[in-house]
Amino acid sequence: MFDEKVIEMILEGIRDTLYMTLVSTLLGYVVGLPLGIVLHVTGAEGLKPNKPVYKVIDVVCNIIRSIPFLILLILLIPFTRAIVGQSYGSTATIVPLVICAAPYIARVVESSLNEVDAGVVEAARAMGASNAQIVFKVLLVEARTSLVTGATITTGLLLGYSAMSGTVGGGGLGDIAVRYGYYRWQTDIMIVTVVLLIVIFQIIQNLGTRLALKLDHRKK
Repeated sequence: MFDEKVIEMILEGIRDTLYMTLVSTLLGYVVGLPLGIVLHVTGAEGLKPNKPVYKVIDVVCNIIRSIPFLILLILLIPFTRAIVGQSYGSTATIVPLVICAAPYIARVVESSLNEVDAGVVEAARAMGASNAQIVFKVLLVEARTSLVTGATITTGLLLGYSAMSGTVGGGGLGDIAVRYGYYRWQTDIMIVTVVLLIVIFQIIQNLGTRLALKLDHRKK
């Protein structure tokens, strides 16, 4: 039955899920956005090709992305404990979420920047723009629609991962679904948590799509 205690628990689960998802997305971009820019700039057709630098970042990103999130979460328990002082709960889950998200974000950013018309870059270079100016005033501006779409997809992905972390005490709606839906066979609570996750995902997706359409200069 959904008494006051259960409702309060679900509300806390929503708060923790949003906290994990949004903070890990933000921190993931703090790390992943610069990495993605470096990947593009040092790539074979980048502004300043540098094969050794590109290869190192490329390999590291591929290694981390190839590890399933649950396994990565368990592998990082000692590191997580060293960073936040514990290996369970919503704050602790942010650490593996960020490490998992950063390489994915780097690839999304690299792909978005690679889609920018080379003619625009050449025009900026002909006008005397420096590499830094081309990156921040041309590439990131021209790729903004694709970047927002990528951020929307990334946020939805991390929402799913945050729920997945509930299997090892990660907190949030995923933790509630596991503890009550799996261990206690309270199907009603599990269904509610699943529905809430779907609703949150749809809200994120719709907001991201609207923002991307608004920033798309081709629609104007």
